Amino acid sequence: MKKSFVRFSGIAALILLGAVIAAAQGMGRLDGEVRDMQGNPYPDVNIVLKSTESGQSVTSKTDKNGKFTIIGLRSGIYNITLTNDKDHLTYQDQYKVDETGDNHYKINFKDVLAKQAAAHPEEEKKKEEEEQKRSGLKQHFDAGMAAMNDAKTVKTQLQAAPTDQGLKDKLAADYQTAITELKQAESMVGPKDIGNHATVLAQMGVANEGLLQWSDAADDFAKAAELKPQGGYYVAQATDLAKAGKIDDAPPICDKAVATDPTNADMCWKNLGIVASNTGKTKQAVDFLQKATTADPKDAQGWYLLGNALSAMIDSKQEGEKMTYIIPPGTKEAYQKCIDANPTGPYAAQAKESLDGLNQLDQGVDTTVGKRPKKKGSGN
Repeated sequence: MKKSFVRFSGIAALILLGAVIAAAQGMGRLDGEVRDMQGNPYPDVNIVLKSTESGQSVTSKTDKNGKFTIIGLRSGIYNITLTNDKDHLTYQDQYKVDETGDNHYKINFKDVLAKQAAAHPEEEKKKEEEEQKRSGLKQHFDAGMAAMNDAKTVKTQLQAAPTDQGLKDKLAADYQTAITELKQAESMVGPKDIGNHATVLAQMGVANEGLLQWSDAADDFAKAAELKPQGGYYVAQATDLAKAGKIDDAPPICDKAVATDPTNADMCWKNLGIVASNTGKTKQAVDFLQKATTADPKDAQGWYLLGNALSAMIDSKQEGEKMTYIIPPGTKEAYQKCIDANPTGPYAAQAKESLDGLNQLDQGVDTTVGKRPKKKGSGN
């Protein structure tokens, strides 16, 4: 019984297999070949066939020789979509499958491009011009950035030899080369290529900063920010305006930086405070640095700079035989907050020394003729 049963199952399986083979032989087969824009075999192209009648889809992919095979297709017209993410390829075509015979689909994108160029010569010429511009843009931008990178190296060398005139001349030449190349790159940027345009302008701004051409640098960053608003562009523009002597024009730009990204507030106002302090605009420096420390109360440097700016406003008056000092409110607090913000940081020791000095000033200075004033830190 067992033996007969096995034989019977085998026969049934053969009959069913024969039916599947017969059904498969009644379906069409499609052999395809795809070649790229250079006419070479095009691997890894995704193939999607979709019947215009039933809407049913089948997929395949080209092998290393650019070939693919799809079996089991019924006769009819199929929409063919070819894609390749790496090359950003998307191409659509149609093919009629004959169920009774072999079907061969071949496409050579080199020929496709040639036909398109012949059919639309003006459009093809425009594409070639755009491609030349892109190539030129990259060439000039890369040359500009190479000069900028060389400038960084020279700046590092100047730190070790600050009086070396040869290095100074080399640094200036690098920045000038960068500006020349980046201007060429900017002239080739397409009107819709906003990101690249902003990047080129910002790098021109950095190069102009290297040459201490602050107004030109501010203009470059302003144009970059207009194309692509970024907090960093606004911070650089505001700082360069201040350095160019246009400090009153800088605060509205800091406002834009903060509106774009609030984390820029501390840096922007602090930069203006530093420039104002360095140019003797003490009152403005205090205003800017107060905004900086409000934006970031944990910035020890900001508090130290504020303490210094307030210290620069200390006034004095003679009272009998004693000189007394009027210390602006908040001066000692600024130094103390610097210490509290980072007790072991680079500004803590300087803040403590300044705080000790202010405490000495509280006592006033005896100006009696023939009497020497007390030395700082002296108890006598």
